[in-house]
Amino acid sequence: MGAIAAGCCAVVKPSELSPHYSALLAKLLPKYLDPSAYRVILGGPDVGAQAMEIRWDHIFFTGGGKIGRIIATAAGKHLTPVTLELGGKSPIIVDPNYDIKLAAKRILWGKISNCGQICVCPDHVFVVREKQEEFIAALEEYYHQFFPDGALRSDSIGRIVNEAHFNRLKGLLARTKGTIVLGGQTDDKLGMEPTIVKDVTQEDSLMEEELFGPILPILPVDSVEDAISQIRSRPHPLMLYVFTDDPKLKKNVLANTLSGNIAFNDTFQALSVNELPLGGVGDSGCGYQILRHGYNTFSYLRSSIDMPRDAEASLEVRYPPYTKEKVAFLGTTSFMNIPDSHL
Repeated sequence: MGAIAAGCCAVVKPSELSPHYSALLAKLLPKYLDPSAYRVILGGPDVGAQAMEIRWDHIFFTGGGKIGRIIATAAGKHLTPVTLELGGKSPIIVDPNYDIKLAAKRILWGKISNCGQICVCPDHVFVVREKQEEFIAALEEYYHQFFPDGALRSDSIGRIVNEAHFNRLKGLLARTKGTIVLGGQTDDKLGMEPTIVKDVTQEDSLMEEELFGPILPILPVDSVEDAISQIRSRPHPLMLYVFTDDPKLKKNVLANTLSGNIAFNDTFQALSVNELPLGGVGDSGCGYQILRHGYNTFSYLRSSIDMPRDAEASLEVRYPPYTKEKVAFLGTTSFMNIPDSHL
């Protein structure tokens, strides 16, 4: 959208992991837009690799950090500017003084949206140890409210996008040293229950990579400061979620963490504010998107001047030989301050 709005021609390479959507895009785009200006190319990594051999004006990539590094390396051969939206493990801090039930309700909703397969999906939760069981009880309560007949029999939750990611998630869950306290069941239709795992540590399998699925690890901490310290020790996330009403804690988190975006007391809602940019930092990406910010991404600010002939009298001081008078003048004023009458 940003490229079109900015008046750019564009080639779109949708993901091979969503073939139905990709095929629909390839059908509709040339129907409504000039195919000499906008093209859709389909295929897997081999097609993407071939596309990266071409010199582009700008490359915009949404995906994981592994492929993001490949894209950035390929772009570097031509010094092509890139915008990378790479997601990552977006953490949550729950202030023990916040409404635990409300936090659990909003966090669970964020985790189950599209079955956890969204770039800003809340990935894991830091809760002080004495509040962990209360938080889990609240999650269980809302799970049963959301899915009275169970998630696998519900039409209100999606499925994992393909078998490879389905098996990846099951593998991570099979290796966890934490305790599964809710969910964990799957079916033969790529369905996976929202799964809550408590007593998870930074060394656990569930902390190895972005989960991108309906698994919610809970990491008990001694204090909120401990949570901040652990967040600082990891790559910068695309989104950081903090549930607190304490203005001092909000300032503390803002001052002592770094993330692409930050949201207080809800999940996802920042994306509904069209005036705000979405963008990562470090391992979670670079550059911005969303409406005006996407337009700016695909726009190039080209400055220009046109020096009038009548300004020459004001410019004489810049030419050699540099007499004492010229040097003295240049030391006290700027010969670039040309009178408005000459512009």
